[in-house]
Amino acid sequence: MNTTSLPRTSHSSGWLRQMTELAPGLLLAGAIAAAATWGARQPLLAGSGLSALTLAICIGLVIGNTVYPRLEPGCHAGVGLAKQRLLRAGIVLYGLRLTFQDIGHVGMAGVVVDALVLGSTFLLAQWLGRRVFGLDARTTVLIGAGSSICGAAAVLATEPVIKGRAEDVAVAVATVVVFGTVGTFLYPALFHWNAAHGWLDMSPAQYGLYVGSTVHEVAQVVAAGEAIAPEAADVAVISKMVRVMMLAPFLLLLSMAVARGNRSSQVSDGQPRRITIPWFALGFVAMAGVNSLGVLPAAVVEVGVQLDNALLAVAMAALGLTTHVRAVRAAGTKPLLLAALLFAWLLVAGLLFNRWVPGLL
Repeated sequence: MNTTSLPRTSHSSGWLRQMTELAPGLLLAGAIAAAATWGARQPLLAGSGLSALTLAICIGLVIGNTVYPRLEPGCHAGVGLAKQRLLRAGIVLYGLRLTFQDIGHVGMAGVVVDALVLGSTFLLAQWLGRRVFGLDARTTVLIGAGSSICGAAAVLATEPVIKGRAEDVAVAVATVVVFGTVGTFLYPALFHWNAAHGWLDMSPAQYGLYVGSTVHEVAQVVAAGEAIAPEAADVAVISKMVRVMMLAPFLLLLSMAVARGNRSSQVSDGQPRRITIPWFALGFVAMAGVNSLGVLPAAVVEVGVQLDNALLAVAMAALGLTTHVRAVRAAGTKPLLLAALLFAWLLVAGLLFNRWVPGLL
């Protein structure tokens, strides 16, 4: 009797031990995420387009470079779980924000514009980052992904594919924060200046497509669109969601490119490295597919989106906790210069794409 009960007791004690190890770090990251979520809802910050993800990494950075080094021995396991597994779960649930029907709302022209903006911005980032600024590949890829797709969420989703370091991710997120925030205020100002001077014929809906295809973060897109008109905000969000949907094929292509780049280095058995499939990206598409079928009650989708917000905020908090400011400072001004040029490209080339493509299709 005692013999048969031993494995169960051992299993239970092992589970409790693991939970005890994970709890402090998860509770710390969760507390930071909760504070960031509350802060992002305050009128002053909500109006600026700053999201809970941005605030979570900022708070995490402050704590991570002050009191966290003393807490790290007890929190390391839980914070590591938040940065890895909870992040991937959050990316999967991100698909609940999308439906394939969104593509129909922006039409083929909107899809082509989003694809051109994404592809051209990311390729420009690789050329400028590596050839002009001499940045390392990981930082360049992360900044390119954040600028071309969906800001911090794209940076977080890309990091596991290229095995980026915490400081690489922090630098990339910082560029998204800086220029995404600038765009939140600059785009509406440009719309009003254009209306006052009559430079271009641009309706609120056309402005929404322009914003959705070029502004970094979803929260920033909402803020820039609502500053003009509800119609502009609605179209901007739909266009942005189509751009977000391109995250999954982007990650798959990036994974193939990484594997191809590694073929020159052989493993111990002499075989080339295999492609690492980012399964969470496929889960992201599957979740969007389920949401597109309309089988999930609206309440379930809403709970899923709120859970996703929490998971991503916790992951960002954990990232901030493990990022050393000295490592970010060591990156210098080159990442910001790269992001500035990409921002200028989004403004100018994005406008040209939005004016040119609809006339061709």
